[in-house]
Amino acid sequence: MRFDLADVRSALADGKFIPFFQPIVAIRTGHLVGFEVLARWEHPVHGTILPEVFISGAESDGWISELTTQLMQRSFAAASSLPRPINLAFNLTALQLHDRGLPRLISDIASEANFPLEYVSLELTESALVSDLPTARAVAEELKTMGCRLALDDFGTGYSSLSSLQSLPFDVLKVDRSFVGSMTSNKESRKIVAAVVGLGQSLGITTVAEGIETEVQDEMLLWLGCDYGQGWLYDQAGDTADLQKIMAKDRARKPPKGSVTMTHRSSLSEFDTPPAIRLAQLRAVYDGSPVGLAFLDRDMRYVTLNRRLAEMNGRPLTAHLGRTVAEMIPGMFPLVEPFIRRALNGESVAGVEVVKPSSEPNAGKTLLLSYEPARDEAGDVVGVSVALADLTANRLAEKSRQEAEAHFRNLLDLNPQIPWILDAEGRALDVSQRWEEATGRSLGSWRGYGWLDSLHPDDLEHTRKLLFQCLRSGEPMDVEYRVKPTRGEWTLLRARGWPRYNADGKSVAWDGILEEKDSAC
Repeated sequence: MRFDLADVRSALADGKFIPFFQPIVAIRTGHLVGFEVLARWEHPVHGTILPEVFISGAESDGWISELTTQLMQRSFAAASSLPRPINLAFNLTALQLHDRGLPRLISDIASEANFPLEYVSLELTESALVSDLPTARAVAEELKTMGCRLALDDFGTGYSSLSSLQSLPFDVLKVDRSFVGSMTSNKESRKIVAAVVGLGQSLGITTVAEGIETEVQDEMLLWLGCDYGQGWLYDQAGDTADLQKIMAKDRARKPPKGSVTMTHRSSLSEFDTPPAIRLAQLRAVYDGSPVGLAFLDRDMRYVTLNRRLAEMNGRPLTAHLGRTVAEMIPGMFPLVEPFIRRALNGESVAGVEVVKPSSEPNAGKTLLLSYEPARDEAGDVVGVSVALADLTANRLAEKSRQEAEAHFRNLLDLNPQIPWILDAEGRALDVSQRWEEATGRSLGSWRGYGWLDSLHPDDLEHTRKLLFQCLRSGEPMDVEYRVKPTRGEWTLLRARGWPRYNADGKSVAWDGILEEKDSAC
């Protein structure tokens, strides 16, 4: 749309071009970090006119520089009244980026307003870099030398994105609102946003997402690790009179209520560490784990794995990459395939115990398997995280323990005396099978203090008194009492016992024997 130049000159003279301030917040915390300055023309006939309507005319008719000067002057003056320094971002056109006098102009405006240039960001579109890259590079480098930060705006919508990032010293990469707006419903947009954020992380460039309007978009961007965001979700753009109110608004991120969200899936502290360091840390943990770990894609191909899993499979680590589970462990695949498919359907599968078949390397090994679905930023399952623990040593130890217990039990049962064990409080823990034969009472009747119930009433008090006296003093136990089988005469038994101590000298149990004396009525 073209406007009469006299009308434009009048508007410039009367201050009708007004700066509006769009908040930019840190996605991880919700705290305000700056504003993008947007021009508005308060027209007496047409009302408020947005910049996309008049910017092209400002370039072609030669008043873009004067417009930028007024916006910066008024923005710097407004920012000086704020309680703390804050970043201001201004959009530059292709024509301005090729103006060798631009750096000096911005420097003079900031100096006159006493506004630090390190708080100034200048946003450039990809189209501004195409026609005369050498000049654009020279202007950009001079702006950087002055202390300004450079942002590549609307990334992904032009034709020279990667070459632009390589050619100019950008500090900020802005994700275009067209991708952000559709990322919750369009899988391809989601992937583009994830790729742009990942590119920024790998290059050490700050990422800013535009046009955030919903909490779901905000959660996705947090999960992806995007640094900053702007949009109606945080606040609408306001004029100079609104600045104090916008600054005072509480945007601190609060724990989500109700169901688990993507914020819960990922620790916020992860984003405090640079991505390269975070990756190195995870790699060290991954490779150093005593458990076999791997990630499978939806086709059950190995995307990554650690050395331990390669050893457990009996094949080189590099041989796994890009190959399927069926190819790498054909003998085990029929055993594990159902569990992998359950995980691909979104189910967590843990604690599956299998024994490696004879056709596999390390046959006979006992493995404990777990499969966890891995989800992308929208919650779709993109693969399976696998963990394998070798339980062979545990199972052998358990088998040895069981055999030792059986051997010990046989020794107890073959002993002509009746061995027994009490805990440190006098409760019965174990007794030979011969207790049941000698007394006619079940082994269960011996447990706890039940063995005292088997005693002759006249012997009970004396035995109980001597028992607790020995438990307190630690002196050996020696007592006689009568026990009567279900059918038969009272049998006189002699019980002798000795305390057992731990490494600290504390009594932890009593070991003893029962001997049959003679019959008594």
